[in-house]
Parts: sequence; C-alpha cells; structure tokens
Amino acid sequence: MVAIALCGLVTGFLLAFAVVVMPGLRQLDDGAYLRAFQVIDGVIQRRQPLFLLLWVGALLAVAVVMGLAVRFHVGTERLLAVAAGVLYLGGVQLLTMIVHLPLNAMVQRIDPAATATTLREARTTFEARWTRWNAVRVGFGMATVILLLALLARL
Repeated sequence: MVAIALCGLVTGFLLAFAVVVMPGLRQLDDGAYLRAFQVIDGVIQRRQPLFLLLWVGALLAVAVVMGLAVRFHVGTERLLAVAAGVLYLGGVQLLTMIVHLPLNAMVQRIDPAATATTLREARTTFEARWTRWNAVRVGFGMATVILLLALLARL
C-alpha cells in the first residue's frame, strides 16, 4: 500500500506538471518561461524535504515490493510486482535521470538576461523534449500504480 500511495503521489506530481505547470508556463515569453522554470526546479533541487521523501520513498518502496515478490511469490504476483518495478524504475526514475535532470541543469545555466535569440534557442531545445518525455513518465507512473493495485487485489 505504501508503494501504491507514493507512486501515485509522484505520478500526480508529474501529471500536475503535464496539465497545469508547463501549459501555464507556455503562456510566458521566453525569458520569463525560463526564469519561472529555474525557480520551480530550484525548489526541487534544494532538496525540498517532502518532495524528497515522496520521490525517494517511492523508489525504495517499489524496490522492496519487487524484492519481496521475487523472494516469496511465484506466477502472476511475481510478474505483476516485477513489471511494476521495471516500469517505475525505468519509465519514471531512469527517464528522469537521462532526460529531465540534464535538461533541468541546462535551464539552470541560462542567464535570463541573455539575448532574445539565446533565450529562444534554449527554450526550443528544452520545452518540447521535456514535456514530451514527462507525458511518457506520467504514463509509466500510471501503469505502475495500476499494476501495484492489481497485485494488491491478488494478495
């Protein structure tokens, strides 16, 4: 149940970015867009305690579910747990590490007072890729929660 709750909260956080934060930022000019994202990401990067608890807690909870399932279950229960873990670890955590964190770091290095051309190029490089892969993360997160719920129903 802990894994379901934490993965659900992380997925909800990512969904909020997909349906509210990024569409809201999209309405801003390039400099304001990049500056606003820097501020939002800065809160997360300063290891905001509740966010960190949810993010790391979900990672650990999924790993525990996988480990317990491999050790104590066979068949469908094991398959559901391993599938949920692979989807979450690969589709949410790994995507974050290989796509989102490098893009976030790139945005953090942008000077909001840079030329309009520099700001436009930075936003163009960042925005479409970040939002597209975030939608993928949301899908993987939702699939993870569904698989964990199916596992719970079988236990």
